[in-house]
Amino acid sequence: MSSVPDIQALPQVMGDDGEFHVTDEAVDLSGTTPEAWAALAFFWALGLTVFYQFFTRYVLNDSAAWTEEIARYLLIATVFVGAAIGVAKNNHIQVDFLFRFLPHKVARAMALLVDVLRIAFLGAAVVLTWQMMEKMGNYKMTIVDLPMNIVYAVCMVGFAAMCVRSIWVMRVHLERGYSVLEKPESTMEDR
Repeated sequence: MSSVPDIQALPQVMGDDGEFHVTDEAVDLSGTTPEAWAALAFFWALGLTVFYQFFTRYVLNDSAAWTEEIARYLLIATVFVGAAIGVAKNNHIQVDFLFRFLPHKVARAMALLVDVLRIAFLGAAVVLTWQMMEKMGNYKMTIVDLPMNIVYAVCMVGFAAMCVRSIWVMRVHLERGYSVLEKPESTMEDR
């Protein structure tokens, strides 16, 4: 038996003309969720802010003081809104080791409990963030003369999006009869 692979069996990357030919797949953004677009917008705003900070500090040698604070808040917005993407894909960190050894009915009940507790936690986070915003009142940001509640409002919207997506994830789990905890090889697209 020869260890040399058959050249004809390998994928061909060169055309008959001796040139390398590549075609890209069509880009389909139709499945992109609204929270993903919002997170992308916050991320780009963050990138532009950090670039402006770098430019003013190292090129103009006159740092714009507001960029540090705004960059911090844009990072917070990116994380909280972007976390809803992870909830929708149901790919946040989880420990599924125990589920492999439990009887099916017990594992199913625990997976349902996890879904319910996630929804309850995120719903409580929405309420607590709202209460925090009420207590903050007219508190302003440190350098920029804007209300601090803008930052908390974005966090609350992120929590609300995560809560709505958690409800959707639980509905999918109920429809198909198992969750990713019970079958770690599954994804949200499996139906």
